[in-house]
Amino acid sequence: MKKSLLIFSLAIGSFVATTTTTFAQNEVMVGGEKMYPKKDIVDNAVNSKNHTTLVAAVKAAGLVETLKSKGPFTVFAPVNDAFENLPEGTVETLLKPENKATLTKVLTYHVVSGKMDFNAISAKIKASKGKAEMKTVAGGTLTAKMNGDHNITLTDEKGNTANITVYDVYQSNGVIHVIDTVLMPN
Repeated sequence: MKKSLLIFSLAIGSFVATTTTTFAQNEVMVGGEKMYPKKDIVDNAVNSKNHTTLVAAVKAAGLVETLKSKGPFTVFAPVNDAFENLPEGTVETLLKPENKATLTKVLTYHVVSGKMDFNAISAKIKASKGKAEMKTVAGGTLTAKMNGDHNITLTDEKGNTANITVYDVYQSNGVIHVIDTVLMPN
């Protein structure tokens, strides 16, 4: 009986160790900070050092409550460098109170309704024979294409292309994909 109990205890211990390892491997770091799947999009984004410009823009546009709501949303989140690569003065101009409508349109152009993780986007691309169009909350269209087997690029209505650099950052109200370019609506 003791031998059976010992084997059972070892098996349970092995299961617990495996489960812990699995959870540790699924942790996602963005901007040097852990992202927590039980937090909403805004609560996670404010912790990312790579998204301070995006967070400031979301606040200026009055979109905090929207992105904290139930969703689900898919957010293509540009890093600070992406905003810095815009023409000089663009960010400052967009953040002015009188340009709130334009800022809101640019930001909501980075949001798609629903929870579109890598598997969902790549399946849509495959089903659409190489490129998939996604309707944004702003009413525009983003075109997704595969770049190799494991990378997706997004093209905006003006022809700018963004690479998804971090996939599947799951949130309580959706999923975030980190991108390297600010996408612009028409």
